[in-house]
Amino acid sequence: METNLFEGLKVYQKRVFVPENADLMDEQVIKEMFNTLLHKRINFFQEFEEWILNRSELESVLDQHGAILYIRMTCQTDDVVRAQAYTRFIETIAPVIKPLEDALNKKYLELLQSFPLPERYDIYSREIKVDVSLFREENISLEKELELLSQEYQKISGAMTVFFQGEEKTMPQMATYLLNPQRNLRESAWRVTASRRLQDKDALEGIFNKMVLLRHKIAQNAGFKNYAEYKFQALHRFDYNLADCKQFHQTVEKSIVPVLRKMLEKRKEIMGLEALRPWDVAVDALSRPALRPFEKTEDLIIGCQKIFHQLDEALGATFEGMRQDNLLDLQSRKGKAPGGYQSTLQEFRKPFIFMNAVGTDQDVRTLLHESGHAFHALLCADEPLLDYRHAPMEFCEVASMSMELLAGNFLGVFYKNAEDVKRSQVDHLEDCLSVLAWVATIDAFQFWIYENPDHSLEDRKKAWCEIYRRFSSQVVDWSDLSQEENYLWHRQLHIFEVPFYYIEYAIAQLGALQIWLNAKKDFKKTMRQYKEALSLGGSQKLPELFEKAGIVFDFSERTIKPLATLLEKEIGL
Repeated sequence: METNLFEGLKVYQKRVFVPENADLMDEQVIKEMFNTLLHKRINFFQEFEEWILNRSELESVLDQHGAILYIRMTCQTDDVVRAQAYTRFIETIAPVIKPLEDALNKKYLELLQSFPLPERYDIYSREIKVDVSLFREENISLEKELELLSQEYQKISGAMTVFFQGEEKTMPQMATYLLNPQRNLRESAWRVTASRRLQDKDALEGIFNKMVLLRHKIAQNAGFKNYAEYKFQALHRFDYNLADCKQFHQTVEKSIVPVLRKMLEKRKEIMGLEALRPWDVAVDALSRPALRPFEKTEDLIIGCQKIFHQLDEALGATFEGMRQDNLLDLQSRKGKAPGGYQSTLQEFRKPFIFMNAVGTDQDVRTLLHESGHAFHALLCADEPLLDYRHAPMEFCEVASMSMELLAGNFLGVFYKNAEDVKRSQVDHLEDCLSVLAWVATIDAFQFWIYENPDHSLEDRKKAWCEIYRRFSSQVVDWSDLSQEENYLWHRQLHIFEVPFYYIEYAIAQLGALQIWLNAKKDFKKTMRQYKEALSLGGSQKLPELFEKAGIVFDFSERTIKPLATLLEKEIGL
């Protein structure tokens, strides 16, 4: 990535409040802009609304500045200049902003008493009230430490490479070998990758130990018994609670794990294996060569662009615009952070997609997924209030996961025969099933971690293995791989960087499957509802957003069991 990334983009609208030449790395400049808002005298309702929009502009500008620094850092984690710029923002600017935001929140609530706002602002007000109740000055330095530890995790993960078959490979590049029909090759690739990850296990354990202690302290400072209770409030989870999540774990164990076990037993039988090993779960069970949807990253972009045009001409056009604006960084390379994400540049009101493509079927799904997030950002770009330009994460993931499923019938742009298209579709539905079990695993593990903050390393290792086995079906044989199993969770960046942000994937997967079913009955109506719901951003409550999309907000057995039965049938078990 060039250091002048995004410089050619135009802002969505000209600034009204923030000076065009404001130095966003000067803490005094930041303070002055916040203080102008804090000391602004409000005399009537219209001035109050104008004040809210000025604040939204300021927060959009700062949000985008931080996002660009993060993007540049993750695009090349071994670039010292980029790392230092992001670190400086985290260490000097973010701590300045947080108490000033709290002061603005308090002023907002005071003004609300004198100038009642229309119903449109109810959700905004509800979230501000929670944020005010949670804010503690003493937590600012702790949150800064967490950000820096997260950056350290990114750097360690981004630096992981192995030498395999005479070449240096990144972790995402090594994943392609797990799709190879030659079992010896798969095993070698799996073992060398796992061995490389274990080299950093002590460093990652050390980082995580610090994170757990800091998060527990943050929760205690805010008056909570543990971080789980604190985080549910901080994530604005108004429509479900901790007990609902634990009930979800039980439902997955009861309704999903048996189907997963059936799926893996069938795989073992088809492959003719006495034992199914970790390197046997991704490869095609019939030993067909791995699906190779594209060779060059440009082909991935062109192919997905064609799919979006077939789904909806307007979505296709917006994706073309992203491509032209250089808002895609998709190729895996040394020094690049792992994983994939979509980040919205809030002043431009445009999305950026980051991923590590290596030519697999999964890469196609990843770009479809992140594009769903991008379409979400673009469809609500006209919303003037920053807080309403993003929905609750449970619905954000509906936008992305639905896109993966809706695109299934158009995969012919990558695969020239119907058999490969069907194979990709079934692989994806198997992944949907596995995702529900894996989410329950990660979510339950995080509950255990933060409800037992004083645990030892040995306690954590034992708890992980028990929880992993509870939801994994125990068909896969981990004999002689105890170390690898003990630290399997290290590769799940959410546990390190965004704790408790994971149950959203399961809730959204259930919503996406409902949208997929609706599309089978009436595709045009489903696409219309999908786009209409996305255009609402976060301006409505979570159950209402689901309803607008033509689906129900529910992750109880009532919804999960029928969908599990459907997946079992569609997969052909």
